[in-house]
Amino acid sequence: MTLTLTSGDWDDLRWQEVVTCPKNLVLENFESLTGVPESIGCGYCRDVELSPGVELSFSESQYHQDVRLAAPAHDHPIQISVFLSGYIDCDIHPTLGGDLSYFSGSGVSPAYGEIQSGGQPLTCLNLEIDPAVMRSFLADDHGQSEGLQQLFRGEDWKASFYPKVTPAVRSLVHQMWHAPYRGVVKRLYLQAKVFELLALHLDLISDSASQPQSGSGLKPDTVARLHYAKEILANQLENPPLLSELAQMVGVSDRTLQRGFKSLFHTTVVGYLKQQRLYQAERLLRQGHCTVADVATRVGYGHLGRFAAEFKQQFGITPKACLVGKRGDG
Repeated sequence: MTLTLTSGDWDDLRWQEVVTCPKNLVLENFESLTGVPESIGCGYCRDVELSPGVELSFSESQYHQDVRLAAPAHDHPIQISVFLSGYIDCDIHPTLGGDLSYFSGSGVSPAYGEIQSGGQPLTCLNLEIDPAVMRSFLADDHGQSEGLQQLFRGEDWKASFYPKVTPAVRSLVHQMWHAPYRGVVKRLYLQAKVFELLALHLDLISDSASQPQSGSGLKPDTVARLHYAKEILANQLENPPLLSELAQMVGVSDRTLQRGFKSLFHTTVVGYLKQQRLYQAERLLRQGHCTVADVATRVGYGHLGRFAAEFKQQFGITPKACLVGKRGDG
């Protein structure tokens, strides 16, 4: 069972519960520590205040069960996340972790949810830079670099990149995690390493293989809108919007929605909706708390026979067999 939390829920838990932080960690006066509430897991996040508009954090966490953190649409800074262990599944991004990092420009982020699997340790370095501060770093650049231009999207959807974690990036993150200095020298050291990490990622996104996942030439803005459409469908399985309504909600034409969705996700809007309904139905049936008819209704099927036929085609067993705990041949 997945525990879903909003940012407000998370803050409430941290204030109400005992949190688990490492006792032997020595903090500088420019660092602060928060922990994971004991009811959901263990771990901590060490935030480092390097300079105004530049936030660095080091976090380790492990949850007792799958935890989904839900975020609404919001203004987004420039961000780099590198995972030394574990994985994050996100509605609007590929699975992050392993050899895949996350590099996002500024702009508007669609609403999304991200899931960390229960029992899986996650170790992450996260860097966030205010776009105005980033522009001050690039004062001599006159906007001729396409890669740099995509870091500043203003009130439009942000652009996201997924560079490979090279040995140089991994080594740099380890150096930052275990900074060999104390006090003001440590702060200067980390500031210098932040610029190095940023330079490495700017170089990585200049490689065409690391450009935004745009699906057959789709513009990054269109890609973000299509991901948003995908998330809307995932959250409204029982009563999804019509194609025309969905297109209007995300700000694209009906034709762009249909063609772009298939190009980017390798399935149609209807096909994706059907797939997600069946996956949700399978999870509900495995939990054993609902009847087959109840599950069919909850995921948006009005005809029980059609639900049973499509479920068997997808999983190789009937919904009733799934309810009592049997598994398909695959």
